[in-house]
Amino acid sequence: MKLMFISDIHGSLYWLEQALAKAGEEQPHTLVILGDFLYHGPRNPLPEGYNPQGVAARLNAYGKSLVAVRGNCDAEVDQMLLQFPMMGDYVLILHEGRKIYATHGHGFSIDQLPLLTPGDVFIQGHTHLPVADVKEGITVLNPGSISLPKENNPNSYGILENGEFIIKTFAGQTVKQIKL
Repeated sequence: MKLMFISDIHGSLYWLEQALAKAGEEQPHTLVILGDFLYHGPRNPLPEGYNPQGVAARLNAYGKSLVAVRGNCDAEVDQMLLQFPMMGDYVLILHEGRKIYATHGHGFSIDQLPLLTPGDVFIQGHTHLPVADVKEGITVLNPGSISLPKENNPNSYGILENGEFIIKTFAGQTVKQIKL
């Protein structure tokens, strides 16, 4: 089962369309969104194609194939626009015999892991920085940001399939990868 991870849309319809086009190519079983859907946040500039209502409409049309968690820029009013649950702080996904703890990263994070066991996977968004590493026997991941990458990183997303996590640019280049 193939999973695709995106994070930190921040209201950018332009970058969401790029991500959904990649989802069309990649054909994941499930698209996992790691928070920060509609609002750009007070510390961020307006992303290209800022259109929160358009983002909500586009995600609602895609909704049955989504798993989502709340980001630090998401609020109850956002849930009123989105027709799929996204207010949970985390979601547990069982994938190819592994437990995946998916969250935004403003609570538990790569620097403050929840109680997991070696072999488990922790994935977050929030920092806008791609990560593929192992910490204390836990695979720690971050697909980066589709709309507002930081520290000169490219706009990116993640694919998990056949025991490998690959962070890719929208041009198809591999940013980071790791075997689980």
